[in-house]
Amino acid sequence: MTGRQAKALTPATLKRALKHVAHSKVPLRDRVILLLTALAGLRACEVAGLDWSMVLGANGRVSNAIEIRDAIAKKGGGRRVPLHPDLRSALSALLRATDGVGPVIRSAKDGALRANSIVNWFSSLYREIGAVGCSSHSGRRTFITNAARSAHRAGASLRDVQLLAGHRSIETTQRYIDGDTDAQRRLVQYL
Repeated sequence: MTGRQAKALTPATLKRALKHVAHSKVPLRDRVILLLTALAGLRACEVAGLDWSMVLGANGRVSNAIEIRDAIAKKGGGRRVPLHPDLRSALSALLRATDGVGPVIRSAKDGALRANSIVNWFSSLYREIGAVGCSSHSGRRTFITNAARSAHRAGASLRDVQLLAGHRSIETTQRYIDGDTDAQRRLVQYL
């Protein structure tokens, strides 16, 4: 996988992965790990470093957004990512099963997982479901591609996608976005 871009997740692959983690030893945690990448675009280091204080509001409930602090973000590029309803629901379910203090994603020994453990977790998951070419970055790539394709419907721009992704450069964001030949054909028909 070194030197190649991670493959974006198809809806069918994401569904298969969610079904698979539903039967794991820690299904609530594992669902959150997967959705943090696919529905919020977090990197493995951000998933590993995410703390409940970045997710919970003053009332102790899951907030409407994740506050990714500079300390856990790549190159200190913290940001605020609004929560997708499915991710918010998964985080709420995980919160009910924990004390809501410290790391969101915990190891079997109850400590924080390291970024390389998250990377290895994804490698195992995708190998087990036969998702060739997928890695810990596949969910993030999927999030960025889907956000870019939906931006016009939300009245957003590629700059908004860049900010959600935590990229310093719009060119970096553009490299994440998968092209779609069917969409290109439809687009040309509008010209």
